[in-house]
Amino acid sequence: MKSFVAVSLSTLAVALASPTYAAEAVAVEPSSSSVENVITVVGIGLPERVDASGQAITVISEAAIDAIQSNDMIRVFERLPGIVISRNGGPGGATGVRVRGAASEQLLVLLDGVRTDDPTLPSGGTSFGNLLAGNVEKVELLRGSNSVIWGSQAIGGVMALTTRQLEGARLSAEYGSFDSFTGTAAAGGTAGIVSGTVAAGYTRTDGYSEVTNDPETDGYRQWEVTGKAKVDPGERLSLVTNGRFADSRREIDGFGGTSTDVQFTRDFSVGAGMRYVGEGPVEGSANFAVYDTRRHYEGPTMGGLAYEARTYRADIIGRWSIVENVSLIFGGAYDWNRFNDGMGEKSFGQTAGHALLQYNDDRVNLAAGARYDQHDTFGGQWTFGANGSFAVTSDIRLRASFGEGFKSPTLYQLFAPQESYTNVKTGEVFWSSGNTGLKPEHSRTYEGGVEFGSRADRVFLGLSVFRRDSQDLIDYTTCASISVGICSSRAGDFYYSTYGNVGRARAEGGEVELSLRPVSSLLLQGVYSYVKAWDRSEDSDGRDLPRRPRHTATLAVDWETPAKGFVIGADLRYVSSSYDRNYYTDRLAAYTLVTLRASLPLTESVELFGRIENMFDEEYQTAKGFSTAGRAAYVGARARF
Repeated sequence: MKSFVAVSLSTLAVALASPTYAAEAVAVEPSSSSVENVITVVGIGLPERVDASGQAITVISEAAIDAIQSNDMIRVFERLPGIVISRNGGPGGATGVRVRGAASEQLLVLLDGVRTDDPTLPSGGTSFGNLLAGNVEKVELLRGSNSVIWGSQAIGGVMALTTRQLEGARLSAEYGSFDSFTGTAAAGGTAGIVSGTVAAGYTRTDGYSEVTNDPETDGYRQWEVTGKAKVDPGERLSLVTNGRFADSRREIDGFGGTSTDVQFTRDFSVGAGMRYVGEGPVEGSANFAVYDTRRHYEGPTMGGLAYEARTYRADIIGRWSIVENVSLIFGGAYDWNRFNDGMGEKSFGQTAGHALLQYNDDRVNLAAGARYDQHDTFGGQWTFGANGSFAVTSDIRLRASFGEGFKSPTLYQLFAPQESYTNVKTGEVFWSSGNTGLKPEHSRTYEGGVEFGSRADRVFLGLSVFRRDSQDLIDYTTCASISVGICSSRAGDFYYSTYGNVGRARAEGGEVELSLRPVSSLLLQGVYSYVKAWDRSEDSDGRDLPRRPRHTATLAVDWETPAKGFVIGADLRYVSSSYDRNYYTDRLAAYTLVTLRASLPLTESVELFGRIENMFDEEYQTAKGFSTAGRAAYVGARARF
């Protein structure tokens, strides 16, 4: 392993490239007082400069996504600080994206402004395995609790994905290991007051076995269509709409290991809204969105299982410029969620309102606000937050924030039907059900940071420290631990189980973001995170939370050789060891992965590219018992017209 790291680091020490590429290849654009053209929405829910927030926000640009070359969003996410990823098997498998040690379900994800949390999953959360990178042009990540603006689920952070808006056409095709193929096509343009883009993508692979004890491969395929349009009937008024339809098929190893089960998933989302922006005391937007998921299984062990869910959301958000430099951010939202697992339909609604007072000038940015949510089952929930930043000089910026987050219990956790299970070895009967008495999970995040320079400079350095305390975490437990719901008349009974607010946790640590441009032609970038996340529940001995490695790092280089336009890149990803799930006798070993990549323009419009992933064929696991890919190679081409 040490030799692998040494070879990788020496590879990253290569030098020289053109200034044009160095500007385009900026892979991560952090919050910085010098990067005024980087716009984000994850801070206050409205477009603002990323340096106008006291919160930790990182943006990955379209050029960076293209340079990474992956059709899988997971390799893009590895460029973000504080991120840890686990996956059950290959492409399409259940994928966890944990920010600063928070559960994957505690990360709110937006795709073109539409929330993608999946109510068919017991704990909610986003199905990251079915998100492809082919038509994504921008990734924004806010690290830290921010439910004042975003409401439920924003405990670990908020991630916003934006699909491409084109003037022209774009095509790409890639083939590689495991008989994998990915193709995308997109076209867009403007006609008078109307503009729009339509895109399609298809991916398939024979894959590899989902679990380690099965020689049979498990394949995956998905096709998707996305579209977005805007009409500008007036100088300050815009009408917008977007949609996505995705259909996937994944071969899986069902209960107990080897099998030939197949999972079918269909995702559909549509959003529509009105934007009122420009000069004047008031600006804002009104939006309506629908997200629909249907999942069913065929096969010997899971055949017949089927789930479907739909979420409706209506919201408004606005900004009122009260006086010079002082604004009021305000908004309201209503969510309605419906879930059906074949045993009956359940639903709930949630209404919310929030207000945030904001002060901005050339050097100081301050914001503080509150939110109130009213839920059909648990009642009311207050959330508070504040943040600020101060430009000490043109090159140094200090920032600090306090944020609260909460996550509503899911429909499954609330209303799962009472069912019995029999232990085939002992004949013992176990019972389980949902719990309508659940309270929301809750967190508080404290954070400070300093940034030196910007990505436009030869040197950029960003440092962050944080602590997040979480309580009332929902977990599946027995009546030996709680006495509500199904356990109200069976307190102390080990044979009855339900969901309960039984968990407490703490995560603390620091992050480093570094960008170096030693010569105008070379770009080196790195992120490092130290996160200690541990269980503080009453029956815990303070052990680390499962699948939360303390150390993660990504180092990347992009170099354009003296041969015109020929770009060579490399990525190194290190993840330290961790426990797996709640079985503290099982550990996931540390690992280091190296990717080499290159691209060559044939014309101004056509480019060839290729990469080798896991260059040194590292054997590793991100989830115990689930397989990962060995060395793999891919080649492709893309064109822009």
